[in-house]
Amino acid sequence: MQRLDKFLSEAGAASRREIKKLVRSGAVTVNGSPAKAPEQPVSETDVICLHGQPVEGRRIVVLMLHKPAGYLSATEDAKDPTVMDLLPEKYRIWGVAPVGRLDKDTEGLLLLTNDGDLAHRLISPASGVEKVYYARHEGSCTEADVSAFAAGIMLKDGTLCKPAKLEPLGPGESRVTLTEGKYHQVRRMLASLGHPVSYLKREREGTLTLGDLPKGEYRELSMDCFV
Repeated sequence: MQRLDKFLSEAGAASRREIKKLVRSGAVTVNGSPAKAPEQPVSETDVICLHGQPVEGRRIVVLMLHKPAGYLSATEDAKDPTVMDLLPEKYRIWGVAPVGRLDKDTEGLLLLTNDGDLAHRLISPASGVEKVYYARHEGSCTEADVSAFAAGIMLKDGTLCKPAKLEPLGPGESRVTLTEGKYHQVRRMLASLGHPVSYLKREREGTLTLGDLPKGEYRELSMDCFV
C-alpha cells in the first residue's frame, strides 16, 4: 500500500500540490469512486483515474530506442537535446536512463532502463555482451587491420582495447563487434589504423536488433529478453 498522492506524483500525473486540488475537485477516482483524500491508501490492484483516464504507476522498464544523430546519451544537458527528449515525460520521472552511451553523432540501438542492476550487467565488459556497429570510413580495411582488431588495439593515449572483430564489407565500409564500450571506441580504433569514420550505427546489442523500429522511435522490451 502507498499514499494516493505519492502514487500519482511518482507516475508523473501531477505535483503533490496539484494533486491536492485535483482530489478536492473530484478529478481523481479510485475504483470508480471519487478519491477521499490525497493521503488515501491505494494498492497495486486499485484502478486510479485522473479526469477519467487510468494512471499507470511507476514500474521497472527497459526501452529500446532507435537513436538518431544529434542527441546526447544523457538524461539532461544545458545545450544539446538528449535521448530523453524523444520519450514521454513519465519515463524521466520513473528514473529511466541510457545504458552506456552512443556518441552524439552515432545512430542506432540504445537501451534505457530504471533497473540499476540490469544496466550494470549490460555495461560491464565482464558480461561479454556483444555490441555490433556498421561504419563508413575512409579507405578500405585490410587483413592486417582485421588482425590488429583481433589482437587488441592500443590507442594513442595508451588505452588498451580488448580483442574485437573487424569485418570489411567493401570499399569504405566495415562491421565492428565489441564487448566493451570505451569513449568513442569504434571511431578511435578505426582512426588509429588510418580509417576515420564518417558514419556509425549500432545494429545489435546482445541478441537484440532494431528490426523495423523507425529512427527516433522506441519500444518497451519484455524483461524475458534479459533472463
